[in-house]
Amino acid sequence: MILVDPPSWPAHGRLWSHLVSDTSYAELHAFARGIGVPARGFDRDHYDVPEERYDAVVAAGARPVGSREVVVALTRAGLRRRRGNSLGRRAVGAPLLRPRRLVPGDVVSVVAPAGPVLPERLAVGVRVLESWGLTVRFGPHVLGRHPSLEHLAGTDAERAADLRDAWCAPDVAAVWAARGGYGCHRLVDLLDWPALAEAGPRLLIGFSDVTALHEALAQRLGVVGMHAPVVTSLGESTDSTQERVRRTLFEPEQALRVAEGLRRVTGGVAEGVLVGGNARVLTAGLGTPVSRPAQGGLVVLEDIGEPAYKLDGLLTQLLRAGWFAGVRGVVTGHFSDAADTDVDAVLVDRLSGLGVPVVSGAPVGHEDDNRPVPLGVPARLDADAGTLDLLLPALA
Repeated sequence: MILVDPPSWPAHGRLWSHLVSDTSYAELHAFARGIGVPARGFDRDHYDVPEERYDAVVAAGARPVGSREVVVALTRAGLRRRRGNSLGRRAVGAPLLRPRRLVPGDVVSVVAPAGPVLPERLAVGVRVLESWGLTVRFGPHVLGRHPSLEHLAGTDAERAADLRDAWCAPDVAAVWAARGGYGCHRLVDLLDWPALAEAGPRLLIGFSDVTALHEALAQRLGVVGMHAPVVTSLGESTDSTQERVRRTLFEPEQALRVAEGLRRVTGGVAEGVLVGGNARVLTAGLGTPVSRPAQGGLVVLEDIGEPAYKLDGLLTQLLRAGWFAGVRGVVTGHFSDAADTDVDAVLVDRLSGLGVPVVSGAPVGHEDDNRPVPLGVPARLDADAGTLDLLLPALA
């Protein structure tokens, strides 16, 4: 039976109801689809329904009950999912749910959510994964091509299906992007978010354009994502970078130091949850439902193809949009087409007014030394010492 409680939960300037099933998630998802409740409204074990839709939900067959009865029904049915150990929305600035660490023998699914993949580069990266004892599985369209857009690895539907199927496969421990490029923003609204939530925590690994997926997974599922080399760049990374990635995934207690030798732009010490990724992709996501602001966080930014004046424009747009409001610190990595002195000058001009520690020169981004950054994990930035350290292991 489908149940709904009164609209009494305030958020975003309105009241909300909880729509649940006392039988199964399948029944709940089918009912929600039938009345047009969007998939993004699913949160752990219920759908959030705005007050203006309450009467229509009841008219469609949901039984009105009290809020306490909703909790009792979910608990009796074994469908109650508590926030601490289940996927679901978490407050901005709060630590996210850490997937488990990898062990030899784990299955890693390699998919291409963005640009087309060169087989020879993919093969080199796969050999690295296999040398760690991982079993590599490929999405059906990992070497695909869009029929008319040469910058995409297959159609949006194909790429979204590969990502969904990889995430939902019960034996897959991690989903690893084959490459970046462009195309991940196009997938966000095509993903089956209730199915991803039901599958439980998984680790998504990748950087650059994959930032769009890290943001979406953080916002809708509340799960940590690993900003780290894609498979095609992993094979071309330095030996030290490969070892840092391996330790972060397999022995996370041995990989608490994210970066050292950082250049001080603005001094100070701060703690917060790591957020960010590719500056251009973050800016492109502004105004969308999955844009996750920097409030309470330590921002890590990188990019390529953005000279200093374009970096100025990206930071200005993020500032004007309020994305930096409440930030606790900023760490910039590689900006591969801008001189370090030019980057630092832009950072001083644009970010010193935030009154938080700012550093540059982190080994993160489109270079051979691209160290892993677990987005959603608490960290400590010491701008005076030039260090960034995790306060918890990246993975559970």
